[in-house]
Amino acid sequence: MIPSHAPGRHGGVFLWCLRYPQNFFSLQAMLEKILRVLEEKERELKALEDRLGDPKIAGSPRFAELSRRYAKLSELLRKGRELRRLLRDLAEERELLETTEEGELKAELREEIRKGEERLKGLLYEIKRELVPERPEDRRNAIVEIRAGAGGEESALFAADLFRMYSRYAERKGWNVKVLDSHPTDLGGFKQITFVVEGKGAYGRLRYESGVHRVQRVPVTESSGRIHTSTATVAVLPEMEEVEVEIRPEDLKIETFRAGGPGGQHMQKNETAVRITHIPTGITVACQDERSQYQNKVQALRILRARLWELEERKRQGELQEARRRQIGTGDRSEKIRTYNFPQNRVTDHRINFTTYRLQEILDGDLDILTDPLFEAELEQELSRVG
Repeated sequence: MIPSHAPGRHGGVFLWCLRYPQNFFSLQAMLEKILRVLEEKERELKALEDRLGDPKIAGSPRFAELSRRYAKLSELLRKGRELRRLLRDLAEERELLETTEEGELKAELREEIRKGEERLKGLLYEIKRELVPERPEDRRNAIVEIRAGAGGEESALFAADLFRMYSRYAERKGWNVKVLDSHPTDLGGFKQITFVVEGKGAYGRLRYESGVHRVQRVPVTESSGRIHTSTATVAVLPEMEEVEVEIRPEDLKIETFRAGGPGGQHMQKNETAVRITHIPTGITVACQDERSQYQNKVQALRILRARLWELEERKRQGELQEARRRQIGTGDRSEKIRTYNFPQNRVTDHRINFTTYRLQEILDGDLDILTDPLFEAELEQELSRVG
């Protein structure tokens, strides 16, 4: 039973949460957690003020670092003060709305509450984002590999649908897409396609896509109209610079071969395709979509650097198994993450039990419908370990 009074120091939290009884307890707990963490940050800011006022610190190399931290905390706490004010205002407006008769004033109150809740939603996102440390790789380009899985030709067609979805999403974000390697089929699908999405923050948004994607629909190759289930596997890696992942020339076995299109068609006479094997790890990368051997080698090395980074990251995460287990975007290629059900126009992300009936919008590139809830869920998980 929800009590009728507002407990503790954060009464505004309690009263505003009454607006959402379906998730009252989780919402109240999340807000109160944020406010407690902000109180801890206020104490940290005070300690920083004392340190920056110390003449010994003022002339030391640490002064600039501490000053940056002070500026960041000051901005965070400014947002914290706005959060408290908004919660108080919304609580008061809700109470006033309940005692006001229908009329112009009630309509104005509803509009004020709507605007306040919109601002509160954005403010909570900004605060959570600042409380959770940013991953250094999130700002990088993303290298995406899609492979057809179970389902034969239908799986290859689904892989093509996923490539189109990511391409449309990149277009919406103002990012560029460049195909590095592809193996098309006669019906317009892909057995495999690897491409890079170039743009600030591309990896940070696309890393949630790693895993097994499942589609349920009537294939174009099915004459009886039966619904089939097929899969495709997506791997998303951050693009790494040469200086960040060292590749010694003596560790590489480089082979060339002729590139070809679907079914062996469009064979080139020159050996422009390149296959690179990293001998110490056994990782093999092939590229054939560029016109020259040199260009294909450059693209293959881009993919190889990303895969070597992934290998080292998995070793590191193995040492932090519990943190990885609780992380939403694990990048595990064997994990079934999402189902696209065409008859019901439904998409379900199994990691957070999120379902939406906007399948066509998502396939047309509105991927934020899925990535925003995933991002929010991960922020809340990380926030639970802050402070």
